[in-house]
Amino acid sequence: MTDATVLATRTRGPVRIVGAGLLGSSIGHALTASGVDVALADTSPAQLRLAVDYGAGRPAREGDTPVLVVVAVPPDVVADVVERELAAFPDAVVTDVASVKLEPLKALRARGADLTRYIGSHPMAGRERGGAIAARADIFVGRPWVVCRDEETSAADLTMVEALALDLGATPIEMTPEEHDRAVALVSHVPQIVSSLLAGRLADAPDRSLQLTGQGLRDTTRIAASAPELWVQILGANAEPVRDVLSALADDLATVAEALRAPDAPGARRAVADTIRRGNDGVERLPGKHGQNRRFEQVVVMVDDTPGQLGRLFGELGELDVNVEDLRLEHSPGAQFGLAEISVVPGAVRRAVDGLESRGWKIASTTP
Repeated sequence: MTDATVLATRTRGPVRIVGAGLLGSSIGHALTASGVDVALADTSPAQLRLAVDYGAGRPAREGDTPVLVVVAVPPDVVADVVERELAAFPDAVVTDVASVKLEPLKALRARGADLTRYIGSHPMAGRERGGAIAARADIFVGRPWVVCRDEETSAADLTMVEALALDLGATPIEMTPEEHDRAVALVSHVPQIVSSLLAGRLADAPDRSLQLTGQGLRDTTRIAASAPELWVQILGANAEPVRDVLSALADDLATVAEALRAPDAPGARRAVADTIRRGNDGVERLPGKHGQNRRFEQVVVMVDDTPGQLGRLFGELGELDVNVEDLRLEHSPGAQFGLAEISVVPGAVRRAVDGLESRGWKIASTTP
């Protein structure tokens, strides 16, 4: 039984989900597993059948009377679909889960749509792959879910959307559409561009250079595998906030590039050091596990690339009463072992190291 199954007790069906891609199907999986009647609709018959076959819900049918409609479609058609769903289901609350909130709202207002039953929202969750086949009921667990209310929003309707977020294991956060779009420009949209730009430098790189790839490059380019078609829409709909962050970032890059033109010039080393230090400060502000600011230390363990080794490592850490707060795996090119970087609370480092070494594990390093 998943966490989403345990938590989902507030939302009552029928719930209609328009768009059976990654987010729509993932919401459907979580609600269906909790016994909620989920009706799925999608313009692609193949996508709809796939989502139904995987258990995300049933096909929508004439006569459905949903109490909640979730619109999970690409940003460029959100306003069209929301307007249509508001008209088709006059007794339902309609929300959308698009990653941009202000532009669809402006479009709906310009058309004179009745927005008293519409609440924009956005779960900060996803995967590099899209579509119903990549959907998972647990992708929302522990993630923020932004809810954009306004003066027309009733308390009951707001509760319904926040209940959906809570039932899926997410944490509702209220923001205005403007606040949301500025925030995601910084924490989501610009990181996508930076990751794509860096990964783009690899396209023509010599093969021998790529053989040196470590976890740092993999971490910073992971999201570069995202779908271009979707990101063209997202970035176009949130162009101004993204442009502002990119302009500031370009100034920072220019400062470092200028310092490296003459690394021995007065002030050059300080400029580079200040850049790295400011990055340290920014990382320190990122929420940690469960949204806490608690910091962990890392124990790096050498793990043979054979079946069952990670399971044994986790089991022995459990015997040592050491909780694994986070895990990263790095495979060594050409070697039959990997490095498991395990995050633990500072007070557990010595217990983990001594206990694992006594059981035959090789500790590569410990890092604060």
